[in-house]
Amino acid sequence: MKALFIHQNFPGQFRHLIAWLANQPGNDVLGIGRSHAPGMEGVRWLRYRPHRDSGAGTHPYARTFENGVLHGQQVLRMLLDLKREGYRPDVVIAHPGWGESLYVKQAFPDAGLIHFCEYYYHVEGADAGFDPEFPLTTHGAATLLSRNAMHLLNLEQCDLGIAPTLWQRSLFPPIYHDKIEVIHEGVDVAGLGPDPVATLRLPNGKVLRAGDPVVTYVARNLEPYRGFHRFMRILPGLLEARPDCQVVIVGGDDVSYGSRPRDASNWRVKLLRENPVDPDRVHFLGKVPHAVYRRVLQVSAVHVYLTYPFVLSWSMLEALASGCLIVASDTAPVREVIRHGENGWLVDFFDGKALRNYVLRALAAPQAEVAALRAGARQSAQGYAVEKGIDGYVERIARLCGAAASVR
Repeated sequence: MKALFIHQNFPGQFRHLIAWLANQPGNDVLGIGRSHAPGMEGVRWLRYRPHRDSGAGTHPYARTFENGVLHGQQVLRMLLDLKREGYRPDVVIAHPGWGESLYVKQAFPDAGLIHFCEYYYHVEGADAGFDPEFPLTTHGAATLLSRNAMHLLNLEQCDLGIAPTLWQRSLFPPIYHDKIEVIHEGVDVAGLGPDPVATLRLPNGKVLRAGDPVVTYVARNLEPYRGFHRFMRILPGLLEARPDCQVVIVGGDDVSYGSRPRDASNWRVKLLRENPVDPDRVHFLGKVPHAVYRRVLQVSAVHVYLTYPFVLSWSMLEALASGCLIVASDTAPVREVIRHGENGWLVDFFDGKALRNYVLRALAAPQAEVAALRAGARQSAQGYAVEKGIDGYVERIARLCGAAASVR
């Protein structure tokens, strides 16, 4: 079987599936990604770059669409070059969010096209306008609605859509729900897990150990979409109430979602200025290697995960797989995974007092209560294992491509 993967940040969410397919005899796996994508060792992939960005004169509401067309145009050129060379994929699996796969069917009308349906924008009931600190303007709402034009074209083009969670699927127009199935791509549950003798050496030389009163927080970047502002605001009171606890924060200073603060270079600087804390007790590690990240989760006494109603972070599932005691925001799609009192605790995103109290409760909880929650976390993570994600995708590929899909 010939499988073509298209992702701006190739391999993106498809890393584990690509690795599995590439290791099966008889499969030919090819990738396409933008020039800055990390790529994947052992897998052939091609780089693309749009020949220009959207024009200065383009209406602001239409810029995302024009950029999508430019991405799709450049990828189409690559696909037609491949076609002239005799290449014919059986299946194309793509993240359509940047427009790369808009014209796949023009080049390869007979190939099965699977789209990763990550998000469909709404002006209410999801991330936009959720946080009253950052109200949605009329201009912002119109911009969001206009972005969906490309997603609607993508839904029309694909043969099958796959969404990671039920809630993410529910955001798409109901007329397309029968076309979208729910399969989470999975996290490396087998490579994670608790370690009662784990240690973490901090940049200042201090060593934290599993069993110490350590509060952890992880996000790709430290920003309001992942509740960083809500977390930072409880720290002064938390540190005062528990003079023995340490706080470890992992994440970069860039912006993944939303925008930068107007009065500071990044959200970490702004929120530290507004919520001063003892740097000997609150440790910002930035972005860390996976081995360090794993030890952060292993020494955690309580892990805080906060998010707007938005895409579910891998880090929350990885914290579950590590057997962390999790205090998480009661927001979609978190509540699909965390069951209050069984595998973690849920709190109102905006209730700082409740968040602080649950963290304090976690630090002081009897060992039996903590052990039960940690075991529940570890058990629930099994449903999001990479192997289940691969099985789900492989089954759909076989169904879509029939005899051509020699995937097993």
